[in-house]
Amino acid sequence: MTLLNTTSTQPPPPLNPAKGQIARVEISGFRSFGPTQSLDLPALTLLVGGNGTGKSNFLRFFDMLAWMLKAQKLQEFVLHQGGGADLFFAEEAGAPQIRAELTLRTATGQLAYRFALAPVPAGNTVTVVDEAYCCDRSADAPIWQALPGNGREAELVMAASPPENQECARALVRGLRESRLYQFHDTSPTAALRRGWDETDNARLRSDGANLAPVLLNLLNNDFRCYKEILERIRRVLPSFDDFVLEPQFGSVNLRWQSRHSDKTFVPHLTSDGSLRLFCLVTLLSMPPELLPDLLLIDEPELGLHPYAIELVGGLMTAASNHTQIIAATQSPTLASQVGWENLVVVDQMNGATQLRRLQEADVAHWLEKFRLGELWEMNLLGGNP
Repeated sequence: MTLLNTTSTQPPPPLNPAKGQIARVEISGFRSFGPTQSLDLPALTLLVGGNGTGKSNFLRFFDMLAWMLKAQKLQEFVLHQGGGADLFFAEEAGAPQIRAELTLRTATGQLAYRFALAPVPAGNTVTVVDEAYCCDRSADAPIWQALPGNGREAELVMAASPPENQECARALVRGLRESRLYQFHDTSPTAALRRGWDETDNARLRSDGANLAPVLLNLLNNDFRCYKEILERIRRVLPSFDDFVLEPQFGSVNLRWQSRHSDKTFVPHLTSDGSLRLFCLVTLLSMPPELLPDLLLIDEPELGLHPYAIELVGGLMTAASNHTQIIAATQSPTLASQVGWENLVVVDQMNGATQLRRLQEADVAHWLEKFRLGELWEMNLLGGNP
């Protein structure tokens, strides 16, 4: 069953001149990342690997970066993650450090930002020990501008703000801070997704999908074409679904829906976990570009979904990558088969450290005549399995 055509190679999304796109990342010392791992990032990257290999840690790194650069909230991120000690690679000899460098491709060239973090054992937190940016990373001899760190937060934010107003720093902050990590894992009876939500919180979908009902109501009222498209896509894998019932009461709105075969209105506690996750994913990946983050991070989108629904989500991810950059982590052979080999990154562990390997055409060309990408991974011909 083909739900969307996902076999063709998608061109990179057009650059937003004001922001650009992350072209490359180098990471060491962060959680399961030991020695430096470097990865080029196209419009769509799908991380595939077994449990505990470090896929989610790669996504969490970009989450940390967003906290650092949005409003200098690195220390708040550390607190949310349970303290600084667990952010560092446990097997590193000597003084542990997190080091990273990111290259941002813009309409005018390649910019870069690098930083290093060290633990502060006394407060179970971290300190910024090195920070610099570069306005022409593609130069033969790139010139790095060192930043005077205050030890607690990213100084790049200050360089991009008055009175400094460094143009290059502003471009880096704009291009690196707008990411959001989505995990629709919590569909328990007490999950926020199953409760009413403030109808005014309706612009962008929250990372756990809690405000799905207000977001859908906003689309219904202001972008009916998009809303109708969401309904049609849900029906492809849930034929009994008819429409959402979105009626605000006392400033809040619940996620309710109707079946084509009954007059009964289904409330959240009568909706299956898989259906709730499907509603979230289809809505997220169908939203207008201006309502999406510049970098969309999705952890295990296949969780609880029927194989046909996974195919649909894979197609929607490929389509959405035409206007926003996407990195997703999966353990689903079905989802792996929905992308091109050039979009797949195999995640392994060696000596306790995460290793990232982007496929080369020579690795898979002869196999793809008979097998799908997901089948090759399942047969352990690509790595990334126990």
